[in-house]
Amino acid sequence: MSSTAADVLRLLMVRGETVAVAESLTGGLVASALTAVPGASNAFRGSVTAYATPLKHELLGVDAALLEERGAVDPQVAAQMAAGVREALGADWGIATTGVAGPDPQDGRPVGTVFIAVEGPRGPHSVSAGGGKVESLRLNGDRAEIRMESVQSVLALLRRELSGEQAGNERAQDTEQNGGF
Repeated sequence: MSSTAADVLRLLMVRGETVAVAESLTGGLVASALTAVPGASNAFRGSVTAYATPLKHELLGVDAALLEERGAVDPQVAAQMAAGVREALGADWGIATTGVAGPDPQDGRPVGTVFIAVEGPRGPHSVSAGGGKVESLRLNGDRAEIRMESVQSVLALLRRELSGEQAGNERAQDTEQNGGF
């Protein structure tokens, strides 16, 4: 069980909020990390694993023209996935992963290119900045390592948003240490 997942669920429960997950390259691993935590049902609404590109449009409402023009591995696609799953599953927060785990490049993007997104509540009563946030990652490792780092990264992003931290530079330093940009 991930301590980051446990932290996220604890923060959500304290706030009386919920989360839904949209996954592509992680194939259900984010949902699995969250549901491994006892009591997850108090804050976890559900997930959509939209592995096939057309499902990102059909189930999550990602703009079909965007998918056609840029492919599934794109920051705007990640943002729209997070917003779409939040709306579709009636959650306060939506999180999303899309990227290339390998072994081959996809949509002109090299292996290790990942976009993660969080979409949350907006308004004066929100502890976080609210709205949406996307982070670009460049991860090294094999397919399994890229997928697991993507899970940890999207959960860490949500944890930062829930706790109101402004720690964007923290992620940049970590990806640089891992050979990213």
